[in-house]
Amino acid sequence: MEIRKFHISDISQIVILFYETVHSLNKKDYTQEQLDSWASKDDEAFRLESWKDSMSNNITYVALINDRIVGFSDMTLKGYLDRLYVHKDFQGQGVASSLITVLEIEARKLGLTKLDIDASITAKSFFEHHGYQLVQTQCVIRKGIKLFNFKMIKVFH
Repeated sequence: MEIRKFHISDISQIVILFYETVHSLNKKDYTQEQLDSWASKDDEAFRLESWKDSMSNNITYVALINDRIVGFSDMTLKGYLDRLYVHKDFQGQGVASSLITVLEIEARKLGLTKLDIDASITAKSFFEHHGYQLVQTQCVIRKGIKLFNFKMIKVFH
């Protein structure tokens, strides 16, 4: 596995990976209606543009296996871990752990003392395993649909 910085040319693969991962992996914790509000095919063109901009401004890494993007993650310069997704066929292979390790190293280089994230129900145990503490349960409204997630934080010592 190779971890490298995001290139703008990665955006199409990333948007597809996001959609497929949400709709396959998260279906055990969210209803179809919730998944559609979170990751709608109708939002793909918007996501291609908006994510290209935000990922270019954030600290963003992709994970590749055999030149194929199998995961991605990004954080703001203030330490908000915005996205962390791993391809549905590459779960449990250390991709997410490698990505989060790289971002935590970058956060320390920036002098940040903590990272925070809004973790899905599906991802909560992963983040707990990596030392993130639950701050609160949140209800987010997307397209009129309620989605529950968790504000989590990791403080560096």
